[in-house]
Amino acid sequence: MKMSKEEYAKYVKKMSPSQPASGKLAKAFVIGGLICCVGQTVMNAYRLLGAREDLASAATTVTMIFLGSLLTGLRVYDKLAKHAGAGTLVPVTGFANSVTSPAMEFHSEGVVTGTCTKMFVIAGPVIVFGITASSIYGLIYWLATSVFR
Repeated sequence: MKMSKEEYAKYVKKMSPSQPASGKLAKAFVIGGLICCVGQTVMNAYRLLGAREDLASAATTVTMIFLGSLLTGLRVYDKLAKHAGAGTLVPVTGFANSVTSPAMEFHSEGVVTGTCTKMFVIAGPVIVFGITASSIYGLIYWLATSVFR
């Protein structure tokens, strides 16, 4: 099917979301901020219970991952993401969602070939990039502080 430039421009305009970028940005900022506020509240609760700073941080991360996975399993996180956009992707709960969603979607294919294999479809490249980038940054830091002193 061939389209002229004008027809293609009309098609793109018709298919593009109608909400202005500023509205999307505001929603992402507010909802992402609220998720972070929940995380800070959880951390403060662990600190009030007597946990040291490092243990409270670790427990908060685990709790937020659990909450992100639970809300994904209950189909709440995806509904929130439709409104918040990138605001739900940035916190650690977004990473939990990216692991849990494919695992749920492909569960019917079996535990090994469905759930275990597909749960890293989205998260796998993130993990690989994170390990690679941190190794490169660590090497640069080591070179800058040890070798080039």
